[in-house]
Amino acid sequence: MINIINKNIEQAKDSIAKLANAKETIQSIDLASRACSETIANGGKLLICGNGGSAADSQHFAAELIGRFYFDRQPLPAIALSTDSSILTCVGNDYSFSDIFSRQVQALCNKNDLVFGISTSGNSDNVMKAFDEAKKIGAKTLLLTGNKKGHLESISDIIIPVPSSDTARIQEMHLLVEHTICESIEIDLGIKPQ
Repeated sequence: MINIINKNIEQAKDSIAKLANAKETIQSIDLASRACSETIANGGKLLICGNGGSAADSQHFAAELIGRFYFDRQPLPAIALSTDSSILTCVGNDYSFSDIFSRQVQALCNKNDLVFGISTSGNSDNVMKAFDEAKKIGAKTLLLTGNKKGHLESISDIIIPVPSSDTARIQEMHLLVEHTICESIEIDLGIKPQ
């Protein structure tokens, strides 16, 4: 077990080192942070979606914005589309699992909003359908993914590709990126300690 622990720690360190040297990704994080801040400053909200671990990330990210990150402040508008079990099971049963996010985007999204998709593969069909609906509405789309980017690349306004194809390492870097965006939003919006 000690060998597995040490291996995972070393792989995580290597992943973070690669992320630190990935200029395209660093620029994408900056662009994404500004897009999120501008969305909120202009009266829009973030609609965040993903599956499995990415669903948990969606909830975590929304919680940091609605609750607090570093500073006590007014809540910031963010919705994790993976949280309402009644909606997910209703839409999954009556339509299909691939519609669980797109139906919510149709109902909740407007042109001032940003749909933030998290997909380690970049191929999540339900995130793709959510992005399709966002495009019809005129909202922006932002994809947080791994280094392969996948089919979602073609319909994403902003892509943050972290430098890995290993799901566990991608998810670890995604959390770092999400926290960085939360901090950037607070700074961009001029939020100070109360």
